[in-house]
Amino acid sequence: MTGWPDLLSRFAGRGHGVAFVIPAYNHGRTVQQVAIDAAATGCPVWVVDDGSTDETPKALESLHGVTVIRHQENLGKGAALLTGMGAAAASARWVVSVDADGQHVPAEALSLLAAVEGLERPAIVLGRREGMRDTAVPWTSKFGRGFSNFWVCASGGPRVSDSQTGFRVYPVPEVLHLPVRSRRFQFEVEVLVLAHRRGIDVIEMPVSVVYGQRVSHFRPWRDFWRNSSTFSRLIFQRLLKVRRDAP
Repeated sequence: MTGWPDLLSRFAGRGHGVAFVIPAYNHGRTVQQVAIDAAATGCPVWVVDDGSTDETPKALESLHGVTVIRHQENLGKGAALLTGMGAAAASARWVVSVDADGQHVPAEALSLLAAVEGLERPAIVLGRREGMRDTAVPWTSKFGRGFSNFWVCASGGPRVSDSQTGFRVYPVPEVLHLPVRSRRFQFEVEVLVLAHRRGIDVIEMPVSVVYGQRVSHFRPWRDFWRNSSTFSRLIFQRLLKVRRDAP
């Protein structure tokens, strides 16, 4: 596989810019290194500070190649992703989203982008996290992934094995035109369902994952309930469409 300069040159030759978007909320201990690693690829980097109340703003000061946008209050991960994609849209055809908690290796986005390079139509690429059965992985992540995978498919979305990964490649114009209503964690599953309905392919590529002293803002009961509400709405929409289309 070629390196970042070659891949970015080929993308640029087709008018396809690439940018990183990092949604961050109270990740002051890890976000700086994640942003530095993303910028080292040669891509522009947008960090959306989603109303952090810790040292995140200070950690992001004066980073070369990194643009910071700040929400005055916490609006949710989906809202942060949309803010970042909207800002990057002027120059980027593709956006790599990467979590600010340090569980991903930004340089591995090279293989995610390579997966869309030769495609004739847009696709979302998911970084399928390997090693999720390891004992260091929180039970909420293991259970949440299986729960989400099943209901994404049941809602009329694609059959995938890691619907909750935050390491992705998005086709910017197409995603910004999807009618996604969720603005928190649920954005990442709803966008898969709506993209699939619009004929946007969803591809998975393996990536590594690091579970150390990461800070997670996923709250099991609250967010499982929000996920359930989102899936109920999507399933209702699916059934309504089937009924309308029936002869």
